[in-house]
Amino acid sequence: MTTLTDAMGETPLETRAVAPAPLAPTRPLYWSLRRELWEYRSLWIAPIIAAGVALFGFSLSAIHLREHRFNAMALDPARRALVMTLPYDFAAMAVIFTGVIVGAFYCLGALHNERRDRSILFWKSLPVSDLTTVAAKAIVPLVVLPLIVLAVVLATLVVMLALSTVILIAGGMDPATTWTHVPFARMPLVAAYGVAVLALWYAPIWGWLLLVGGWARRAPFLWAVLPPLALCVVERIAFNTSHVGSLLLYRLGGYTDAFTIRMHGKLPAEALPGLDPLAFVSTPGLWVGLAFAAAFLAAAVWLRRYREPV
Repeated sequence: MTTLTDAMGETPLETRAVAPAPLAPTRPLYWSLRRELWEYRSLWIAPIIAAGVALFGFSLSAIHLREHRFNAMALDPARRALVMTLPYDFAAMAVIFTGVIVGAFYCLGALHNERRDRSILFWKSLPVSDLTTVAAKAIVPLVVLPLIVLAVVLATLVVMLALSTVILIAGGMDPATTWTHVPFARMPLVAAYGVAVLALWYAPIWGWLLLVGGWARRAPFLWAVLPPLALCVVERIAFNTSHVGSLLLYRLGGYTDAFTIRMHGKLPAEALPGLDPLAFVSTPGLWVGLAFAAAFLAAAVWLRRYREPV
């Protein structure tokens, strides 16, 4: 009985080893991101819940939408646009800041939870480097979560617009009053710009929380919050200054430099703030923060290489 050979007649085909196909460099990162979305479903559930709460509140207020619209039409144009846009702004901000809170708790638990439940032993047995793992966890609050939040915000605004249109038509009013005075054309742009600004501005916070979560054996939230607060207290007692506290407040709220608000008396002149990306990218605090974020992530990669289950 003969053995089937290849064209040269040298190596039996039935015994030749088949070399595995080379793995694309991006595949481990892709599946690491899929793992994060699978394990942390709150990344998309929490923004949807926040949107549902906002829609429920809007539905209750819509009972008196006809009366509110009559009152709004009696105001001057600038104030009228502000009053009509306020519910949409509130719903968008509720979803966005829910995403910020979810991102903070995700970063605290992303590296800590796998050590606590000892699943780090399994994940380290796979051909995925520590750099790829930490990079995937950093991409979630920097890219994935902002995209989820933006999609939920836009869907919420569409539902609110449809609901208000139906209610106004049923009440015998022209729904064009909403389309005329609420800047729906700019809302998606402002929302996309806002979530991008927050993701970049809070990058050092995400990096710090990932680092602390990978280092702390217990209570990562306390380890992330207490050291900065202790520095504030020590500085205040020792030097009677508050530079650290001012720096922390600036990091939490300094993203407002990315927007411009023109005032008309004591009220904004426009329903939506103006966008100033040039001022934002030229802010030293942005680039200093990104440098700290890179340092924190590099430390988290090095730390994961040596940390064991808790």
